[in-house]
Amino acid sequence: MHPVKLSRHVLSSAFGFSLLAIGLAPSAHATCELNSPSGKIKHVVYIEFDNVHYTRDNPNVPSDLEQMPNLLNFITQNGTLDAGDHTVLISHTANDIVTTETGLYSDRHGIFVANSFGVFEPGAKNIDFPSSFFYWTDKVSDIDSFTQDNTYALTTPAGKNVPAPWVPFTRAGCDVGAFSTANIVLERTPFDVQKVFGATSPQAAESSNDQFNDFVGAAIHCAKNSPFCTAANAANAVPDLLPDEPNGYNGFSALFGLKYIAPALGGITDYNGNSITGFGNISFDPVPAQTLAVVEKMLKQGIPVVSAYIADAHDNQEGPSLSPESTFGPGEAPYVKQLADYNAAFGTFFSDLKAMGIDQTNTLFIFTPDEGDHNVAGPPSPANCDGAKIVHGNVVPDVACTYGTDGVGEVDLNLNAVVTAAGDTTPFSIHFDDAPTVYVPGQPDRTNATVRQLEKTMAGLTALNPHTGNLESLLGTGLGPQLQGAVVDPVGQKLLHMHTAADPARTPTFTFFGNPNFYFEAGNSTTPTVYTGDSWNHGDIQPEIGRTFIGIVGPGVQQLGVTQPNDFFTDHVDLRPTMLFLLGLKDDYQSDGRVILETVDPKILPSSLKPEALKDLGQIYKQLDAPFGQLAGSALAVSTYAIQSDSFADSTYKILEDQIALWTSQRNALAGQIRSILDGAEFNGTPIDSQQVNQIISQGNAVLNQASDCASKPGNCTF
Repeated sequence: MHPVKLSRHVLSSAFGFSLLAIGLAPSAHATCELNSPSGKIKHVVYIEFDNVHYTRDNPNVPSDLEQMPNLLNFITQNGTLDAGDHTVLISHTANDIVTTETGLYSDRHGIFVANSFGVFEPGAKNIDFPSSFFYWTDKVSDIDSFTQDNTYALTTPAGKNVPAPWVPFTRAGCDVGAFSTANIVLERTPFDVQKVFGATSPQAAESSNDQFNDFVGAAIHCAKNSPFCTAANAANAVPDLLPDEPNGYNGFSALFGLKYIAPALGGITDYNGNSITGFGNISFDPVPAQTLAVVEKMLKQGIPVVSAYIADAHDNQEGPSLSPESTFGPGEAPYVKQLADYNAAFGTFFSDLKAMGIDQTNTLFIFTPDEGDHNVAGPPSPANCDGAKIVHGNVVPDVACTYGTDGVGEVDLNLNAVVTAAGDTTPFSIHFDDAPTVYVPGQPDRTNATVRQLEKTMAGLTALNPHTGNLESLLGTGLGPQLQGAVVDPVGQKLLHMHTAADPARTPTFTFFGNPNFYFEAGNSTTPTVYTGDSWNHGDIQPEIGRTFIGIVGPGVQQLGVTQPNDFFTDHVDLRPTMLFLLGLKDDYQSDGRVILETVDPKILPSSLKPEALKDLGQIYKQLDAPFGQLAGSALAVSTYAIQSDSFADSTYKILEDQIALWTSQRNALAGQIRSILDGAEFNGTPIDSQQVNQIISQGNAVLNQASDCASKPGNCTF
């Protein structure tokens, strides 16, 4: 069993729309104000996938998006597919999704390890691992009854609850519907149900299974005077409480759970004709035929903002009728079949929306995944298999790939046992992953001799990969652009945004970005084994994991087709400010992202914005601040070299760690200036000072060049 993996999850989609466009009578929803600078956006569609790829995992096999031409062609023919988006670290579902929802890096929302995160308990002798999936206002102690940590799970550096992503919409009079969307729906029973409905409520009295079926996974965050939280539904609506929301959030209500939402929508049927009444038969892994049907129904019934998630297609989401396998390698026949079903659902979705008067002429569509994956499998047979080919825009099954017995599956390794076998008896706990965060009881300082020896022990380990028969380094090899593994302690973690000032108990002793073929667990066996229940690892630093895409279509968006990673750099925090800019809305806080002006139609930009200067500033900002930017890559290489240096007293370790801390301080100062300039220009019409911008760019390049030089020869890095 993989308890962390069973928590795999979901994200968002945002829809705004005109009731008259689909023939519905005007209602309180007509007050929804999306003040887009184009003047044309009446609807917004934002859907997040779990691990759906644009790039190919096998050069012969068409990628996920290539095998979904109904979606891919819609994006590329009507807007822009940005193939240079990037995740945060660690690159895992929950923190990637929260980052996309908020536009904040992990150090500003508190979840930098997922899909569970470690917490040192008082005295630091014990480490608990609460789930990273919870309701927005939950505290850590709500998620895990064993912990005494009472900070908000989603916490600002000052210890406040992170502002909620639905607020700008509901304040603008727009209801927000959510289906299987991480952290803005109820996630856990019984405490989420007890918190929202009351500990003595009839809802809390239901069995755990009934609570899961009835109340988790779906929500409507209502605007004031919304019929979904008044009139016939008033008895089922509850106050939508956000006690720390900037500028207050009073008088708003919400409807939680399909038990109440499905009847309020007049019933929901998926594209295969199955009734959707609860999450008991859906879990948190809905397929497009389910998710898109719910989104369509919410739109049709007058919900102007909808947030939805779709599960990955490389795991078996359809059950035994599709295949006895639970996970697939590229080009396997069941994988091709499941992608064909995904493609068909998108065809129905776009056709139905078009009939409702919702299309690229009046709608902002956004599609993005949480992260990428590294496929772990033996060689395919035949070697030239392609699974499918694209013929005149259609996907045609072709030479299927097979992988043999145990040919598809991650290599599971019990890290604690392997470390002990190497002669290091230091006790530690880990977050199971191919990039495990490590927690040493007592929370010793990073300079502790025992900690430093444990780091070096792990970095020197090797293990047999059963797929190849080769002995492989568990750290991986290479520096700079070839970096395949790394070790960072709290100094490097801070540069990577992997900390939170409000709760130091969450800080790992160190993080081991390991060989992506291996999934590290805790146990007693030292023998690597192939686990055929999963063959797609993520969380790590490799390009196939950290690089994703954003598909964006609609008024105000340039029709660029596919842009390549070298055209411009984006990451997850950029999606929210771009969406809000195109809608004419804004948050009550400065985002960590930038508006992706490269994708915005220049005709909607005010001349005072100086887009070229802001693009240049935005690119230096990304390379300085992004977890997959240039500075982060240099710091990973330097940190790994420093931590593996010879002894506790070695001056190399201190010099290099101090240098990373200095880069972090310099970066933070520059990033703070850049954020203020970008936010002011993009959302407040503040004129920019070109001379100031040029000075910041020059200073930023100096930091990047120094770090790059150090990373290329860390042994000679003595500034």
